[in-house]
Amino acid sequence: MAQSKTAKQILDAAEALFAEQGFIETTMRQITKEAGVNLAAINYHFGSKQGLIQSLAEHFLKPFSEYIEQSLIERDALLDSSSLKMDELLELLMRALLHVNQESNHALLMFTRLLELAYLKSQEDLRLFIIGRYGSKLKPYIDLLRKQSALMEDDEFFWRLHFVMGSVIFTLSNYNMLSQIEKSKFDTQAEIERILHRMIPVLSAGMQARGDKLYFSRL
Repeated sequence: MAQSKTAKQILDAAEALFAEQGFIETTMRQITKEAGVNLAAINYHFGSKQGLIQSLAEHFLKPFSEYIEQSLIERDALLDSSSLKMDELLELLMRALLHVNQESNHALLMFTRLLELAYLKSQEDLRLFIIGRYGSKLKPYIDLLRKQSALMEDDEFFWRLHFVMGSVIFTLSNYNMLSQIEKSKFDTQAEIERILHRMIPVLSAGMQARGDKLYFSRL
């Protein structure tokens, strides 16, 4: 559906404030002031602050999931997508994130903080919304990751997948601070694309390391 001008103003204002202050700290009053609208307008378009957060999540998850879906379709048109290796699958993930980054100056920051927010106990509605709307869309990609991972039990793969997600979320949601630390220590400052590329061999090694449930029992 086409987004109305007022709804876009509200989303843009909320995104800027959430990126600067955080989700919990940002009030509806601040959003209405920034957007130049009244509270009734937010309630009309989004229902509540929670509805506004879900709309923002969809704003980023939609292009992210569509990029991955389309990339797999295009791969199947040339070769079988099941032949993609772990490094290639992770490269696809990074390209999907860079695609999201084109949305705005702080798109990746917002996207990863939204994913982080979804794991809070108080945000079960957001978590269920994301899973319900995008879980099936991303399942083919996750199945390919499973196929290219080391042989392991399902629960082990669950944790490995979340180690990957946690690494990406931490790195991108703290990118500005990490960049400042890098600059102060090494007098260099890498671009986001290079940082994402650096993550691939680390994540790939983690997903392909042998899973052994008996390891800790032998210590």
